[in-house]
Amino acid sequence: MGNRIIAIDDDQTFLKTIQRGLITSGFKFIRIENDPLKAVSAFKAGETFDLAMIDVSMPGMDGLKVLEQIKSNSPETECIMITGLDEAATAVSAMKKGAYDYLVKPVEKDDLIASIHRALERKRLFDIADIGKGTRLPELLNEHAFRAIISISPNVLKTLKEAELHAASNVPILITGESGTGKELLARAVHGASPRAKSVFTPVNMASLTGALFDAEFFGHTKGAFTGAEKDRPGYLEHSNTGTLFLDEISNLPMELQGKLLRVLQGGEYIKLGTDTIRKTDIRVVAATNEDLDKLMAQKLFRRDLYYRLKGGWLHLPPLRERKEDIPVLANHFLNEFLGKDKIAGIEDGAMDQLLNYNYPGNIRELRSIIESSANLAQGRKISKTCLPVNVQQQKSKKKQKYSPDGDAVVPLAQMEKSYILNVYDQTGKNKSQTARLLDIALNTLRKKLKTYGAT
Repeated sequence: MGNRIIAIDDDQTFLKTIQRGLITSGFKFIRIENDPLKAVSAFKAGETFDLAMIDVSMPGMDGLKVLEQIKSNSPETECIMITGLDEAATAVSAMKKGAYDYLVKPVEKDDLIASIHRALERKRLFDIADIGKGTRLPELLNEHAFRAIISISPNVLKTLKEAELHAASNVPILITGESGTGKELLARAVHGASPRAKSVFTPVNMASLTGALFDAEFFGHTKGAFTGAEKDRPGYLEHSNTGTLFLDEISNLPMELQGKLLRVLQGGEYIKLGTDTIRKTDIRVVAATNEDLDKLMAQKLFRRDLYYRLKGGWLHLPPLRERKEDIPVLANHFLNEFLGKDKIAGIEDGAMDQLLNYNYPGNIRELRSIIESSANLAQGRKISKTCLPVNVQQQKSKKKQKYSPDGDAVVPLAQMEKSYILNVYDQTGKNKSQTARLLDIALNTLRKKLKTYGAT
């Protein structure tokens, strides 16, 4: 589990016990701090934690003061108060100051873990709501799981943060977006950021399944279950048990098979072909489609009950033409991939202009193909306009519609950089450390630039 937790208590033995208990329960990032002043300083310095466990009675600064300071500097952090005295007045005071829960020592491990899970689920739901309001720049806690998705688009970054938050739960997820936008990559990222990450990820193309094949592939079969069944074979449900089952092109599943899938999703039960035994499966389902399911439901081609079962969480990936700020980033990433870091030649301005003007009906997949083809023609030199495919070359120049931070005419690079840095700085609440990390630049470099901009 990728949640960041801090435990604050002057009793070092109790802290060690808490730390061991959380690690054995699957939590990875647990900081223990026996000095409340140091803990508060960490929050003031911009360190982020999803949850804080705070002892009420501590020398130097009591727990209620610590709670106030944490909520003042990091209101999104959930707090659980722990005390040796069962005092109703203290509990009420803690709740009024923003604590989520109040536990009395000795704390049973199961009670503590249950409280932590409830608090983190509450934070997850609040975080999703905050992302919808667009009040802050999303920050991924599990960046490794999303490393394959390259983007600087605010809309995509918000979607990735929603994906990370949904990953922590077990709800089914529906991913929508045009072909080539990276739906399977996002599904794999959800799996990698989830508690099921160590189990199998199974992708299934639903368009390839017919009636009889669906039963055999999904449920599995025993030897002799039908003509040609020469040996026992596990189905997707058995193979994916405790893991993630990715149902790609879900809109192509025939109507008569949608009911069978729905029954599995509702009860987690199925019967393997050739047996009468009811089996259980524990899977996380992520489905994807490039079709308009609302239109298909209106045409009676997709079951409404299946739609709502799949759409426990909804993630949408915008087409590349709506996130043109990603084109230079992706183009150079693909060029680096094809040529290697030691052989990067780059892309000429004229060629980049054409890439920015093109609409990409095939989205990111098409851009990757364009860069691969162009790199081959460039033969180690910079990619020029003449290296691009003819359909990309023929795009009319739209200089006033090139990407800029304000979406208007082209601006000088220095002005674009200033606008982008200040935008990120504002969205992080003017947190220099977080801004520098998100921009991937040194903190001193950021400070110098902000001083130049008069924004310190």
